[in-house]
Amino acid sequence: MNYINYKKNELRKILISDIDIECPNLKNTNKSQVIADWICSWLDRQNLVNCLLPTKAEFAYSLGVSLGTIQNVFKILEDKGYIFLKQRIGAIVKDVDDIKTVRKQTSKTDIAVDIIKKYIQTSGINIGDKLISSRKLSQITELSLNSVRLSINKLINDGILEKTGDSLVLVNKDFETKDVINSESLVNKITQDIKEFISDNYKIGERIPSYNILAEKFKVSVKTIHNSIKQLEKENMLLSRRGTYGTIVVNTSMNSAFEPRREMSIFASAQDTAFYHYEKVQNKIKKIITENYGIGSKLPSIREFSESLDLSPNTIRKALNNLADEGILRFARGRYGGTFVIDMPDVEEQTFRWLAVNPRYAQKAN
Repeated sequence: MNYINYKKNELRKILISDIDIECPNLKNTNKSQVIADWICSWLDRQNLVNCLLPTKAEFAYSLGVSLGTIQNVFKILEDKGYIFLKQRIGAIVKDVDDIKTVRKQTSKTDIAVDIIKKYIQTSGINIGDKLISSRKLSQITELSLNSVRLSINKLINDGILEKTGDSLVLVNKDFETKDVINSESLVNKITQDIKEFISDNYKIGERIPSYNILAEKFKVSVKTIHNSIKQLEKENMLLSRRGTYGTIVVNTSMNSAFEPRREMSIFASAQDTAFYHYEKVQNKIKKIITENYGIGSKLPSIREFSESLDLSPNTIRKALNNLADEGILRFARGRYGGTFVIDMPDVEEQTFRWLAVNPRYAQKAN
């Protein structure tokens, strides 16, 4: 599998001035949809695969619209398959010729649109009647306010609703609804696909590819993969651990009611691991205090500790706070402030009392 590691400084950046077709008229229109169509019509004529679109802020400033509007524009472009979004890089243009091969999605917006259509059909609203406010529609349909607003924009663009002043009016009731309310969401579809992929290709104990590689394979965003992996963790098929361990397979069957193998549960929880890490740092600092300082002595600054121990300032700060809670250190502010030793620590205690394994497993092993 060929995975492209995108680097922002190596991608060609598209400028607003490069979009050489007439800027759309945004007055009294669904701005997000009009802008998205404008960009699509331009991209259809170009060969800009793996180029970087202008930023949301650049589009917003140039077109005189809000960042929220451009955020919706990017969602539309992503849903149509023109771009994919990568964190800390931006919106990267896909191969326009390959758009038709992109996975068909039942997106949240599609589901929300269908829910609102069915509400219109069953609530006695006739052509020419005003629709209730987005907030009330959100409460009735149990959709988020943002989903309702995106759906209304699509219904306006499809000629079903029309904006008249501050009101929405039904202008067309001749529309069909799809049976998408009970169908799988995109996350559920990908979750099922990953299940089959794991069952066919991996054994228990093996590590699966990274989120980025899976996103490339299944033609979805990294966020969708993340949500699918979380779902598979709940179903006891995968186990994710930080660092070099990655995400490993603990069950290759399609049965979600599975108890993970005992040897796969030897890792400590993230909370326990963090506690163990800070305790090791505390013991290092305790040893430094007993060997180099006395009661009343002023300790080095957090930055100095950070450099000498090769740890982050935040880790040092938390360790010092824990030692202050133990009554070993005191913090003072002002011109003559700092961190002072008020009691000598006991370094005879067992240093590594926290094991990087699940305590329940250790008990069973004994």
